[in-house]
Amino acid sequence: MLYRRYNEYIKQKYNARIKKICINGGFTCPNRDGTCGFGGCIFCGEKGAGDHIDVSRSIKDHVNRYLLYTRRVDGFIAYFQSFTNTHAPVDVLKERYDSALFDKRIVALAVATRPDCINEDVCRLLHSYKSRADVWVELGLQTSNDNTAKLINRGYDSAVFSQACSLLKKYDIPIVVHIMIGLPNENDEDIKNTVEFINSFDIHGIKIHSVYVMKDTKLEKMYLNGEYAPLDMNSYTDSVVYVLTHISPDVVVHRLTGDCPSDKLTAPVWNLKKEEIIAQITRKMEQLGLYQGCFYKI
Repeated sequence: MLYRRYNEYIKQKYNARIKKICINGGFTCPNRDGTCGFGGCIFCGEKGAGDHIDVSRSIKDHVNRYLLYTRRVDGFIAYFQSFTNTHAPVDVLKERYDSALFDKRIVALAVATRPDCINEDVCRLLHSYKSRADVWVELGLQTSNDNTAKLINRGYDSAVFSQACSLLKKYDIPIVVHIMIGLPNENDEDIKNTVEFINSFDIHGIKIHSVYVMKDTKLEKMYLNGEYAPLDMNSYTDSVVYVLTHISPDVVVHRLTGDCPSDKLTAPVWNLKKEEIIAQITRKMEQLGLYQGCFYKI
């Protein structure tokens, strides 16, 4: 096995056919609403990570449509994906999570959020669901370089990520970390430092994203002004291979690249070739006899 694929992990864990339901919970972000800033991250579109999600229905109706019309599936993961899904009072969070967890076929609750929106009350609430479903939290780190974090308008420093990991570990809530390859001004040393940083925590899973230039974002302005150039595909896949070979072999790999709707992509064109990207990563690892964690150091 070259790396610990998410799909294989889910099949083994549940011994069943499981489908993820992507949910827009109606949240915003602290670096959009003025809590810590405005405008969001420079690469983020107006709909965040949920451009494909139907927002015309309530959370319960959205989930229920999957339950009614999805065939040959034994269970579902309720994935709160868009924006920051712990950025609200706890009673609001509970109401929205409950709206998705009304059926026994929902086997897991996955919550995408930011480290600066993790606190004791949020962790208690998330932990309370563990008696009825698996729970994990996805934290957007992107990079361990705090200078890059300021440039991309992340809104928190890496120490906040460390604090969030400590709290989640206290409540036995698994962590999936998001990192990005190809951020402005970053190089191989930054990738190395980010990998070393996440290796210092008990991370359950990882999502690796390619940086793409989306229309109507600040990053697009930088790109058009010649202030930012995306990586070529070969450089990107080399970096992914580095990450895979240096993280723990126990980490579940949820994603190897980023997805941008074709009508909203400015650059690079290769970002749309998902199967080709993954095939190139696989080919490089096979040719060099590499596998996940082969250079991992505890």
